[in-house]
Amino acid sequence: MAASPARERSASAGLLSIGQVLARLTPEFPELTSSKLRFLEVQGIVTPSRTESGYRKFSQADIERLRLGLTLQRDHYLPLSVIREQLDEAEASGESATLVPPPSITPTPRRYRRSELLSAAGAGPQLLNDAISTGVIVAQESYPESTVTLLRGLVALDRHGIEPRHLRSLRQGAEREVALIESALSSLLRRTDAASRAKASDMAPNLASKIDEVRSLFVKDAIARLLS
Repeated sequence: MAASPARERSASAGLLSIGQVLARLTPEFPELTSSKLRFLEVQGIVTPSRTESGYRKFSQADIERLRLGLTLQRDHYLPLSVIREQLDEAEASGESATLVPPPSITPTPRRYRRSELLSAAGAGPQLLNDAISTGVIVAQESYPESTVTLLRGLVALDRHGIEPRHLRSLRQGAEREVALIESALSSLLRRTDAASRAKASDMAPNLASKIDEVRSLFVKDAIARLLS
């Protein structure tokens, strides 16, 4: 017999869904996705509870464990097996609540607030608003360095009458390219073992680079025809 919605809501009170976890953590870890979150669960970095219907639910302790694990992976390049051991040891000793990551071996990437982003890119507020409303830039609380570079490019193009709305197809094209890469790596992405995931992580940028080369040749050929 299926669990009643009321009973499931009661059991899940105070817990977060995958979507809510991503909303909390992606501003700090933009590369975090639902598939990576599931992969971290398989690797033992986090063990969410389940509702009677099988939905994952994350506690505040799960969120903090994820935040620490992702920080150790990003800043210290530790293997997930080592991260899991450190987290487990901290929990077993009762120190998980006070455990903090060691100083990073690499500088923490800078994040830019809206006003800082506009200043760094030399852009006006309306251009950023247009870029966000057309989906060229995704609105965030703070932005990475790559968004500064992107907005600088939009400023340069805007001087020639090329507005963000004209570039929407480029964003959509990039998403289609990612879909091609996902399809090419589907056999690896379906697996949950670390070796397959590592291989997919190595292959994806290489495939993206090859697609970029082909696209660049197409553009150069089209420009040559235009100027001939």
